[in-house]
Amino acid sequence: MVATRQQEIRIKTKLSDSRRVARQFTSPAVRAENLDFYYGAMQALFDITLDIPSKQVTALIGPSGCGKSTFLRTLNRMNDIIPGARVKGRLWIDAEDIYVRGTDVVALRKKVGMVFQKSNPFPKSVFDNVAYGPRIHGLRNKRRLREIVEQSLQQAGLWEEVKDRLSDSALDLSGGQQQRLCIARALAVGPEILLMDEPTSALDPKATARVEDLIEELVKRYSIVIVTHNIQQAARVSDYTAFLYEGRLVEFDDTRRLFTKPHERQTEDYITGRFG
Repeated sequence: MVATRQQEIRIKTKLSDSRRVARQFTSPAVRAENLDFYYGAMQALFDITLDIPSKQVTALIGPSGCGKSTFLRTLNRMNDIIPGARVKGRLWIDAEDIYVRGTDVVALRKKVGMVFQKSNPFPKSVFDNVAYGPRIHGLRNKRRLREIVEQSLQQAGLWEEVKDRLSDSALDLSGGQQQRLCIARALAVGPEILLMDEPTSALDPKATARVEDLIEELVKRYSIVIVTHNIQQAARVSDYTAFLYEGRLVEFDDTRRLFTKPHERQTEDYITGRFG
């Protein structure tokens, strides 16, 4: 559904409060300014201006098709692989515009790791899954590889469960273990930012709780951006929340404030289940 002209004016007018809150961060992990994104002729994101704070969990919420995952994938240029995809505006990570000509996309994706909705372990051993990234980036020292694998699995809360199964196929792990293995694989290359695209949507409640506990630990070391359809999950795990609707940023605020006293009626309607 395309926003009416009246809706468009209202959203742009109200956006100033969201931008004011976002701009309080002196050294954000990510800074987007007037970001538009297109799939060919179709515009999916409109004028997104948002600072994502460092060493915090930022949740992206909104109904299906609102642009959450599209925006998430602009942060490590995963959208580049889609024919006809293009970006307008600016997006900085570590004060560098990642869309300028000549950007090293491989180095960017090392800095900005990603965990997908469905666990996607390689058909390799547990050890080789985690060691894959460091090897791709040229690490050959076996002792250092073992250290990285152990450290990454420990950070992902999986070491005690798999330390005697490192040579077993990753495909033999449970669904929850496979997702935490994918998190360990993302951590093994030493990212600064971790993107999570609905990381628990395919997991049972117990495995979901493990991943949520893990996020609470990981944010001590990494800046985390999570897309979730689960409103309760966003409230539980995030420090800040951005609400998107029809490709536009409607509201951004401290999570507790946004969930208890949103500025926008549209935000309140969404989080209380009136639409979505």
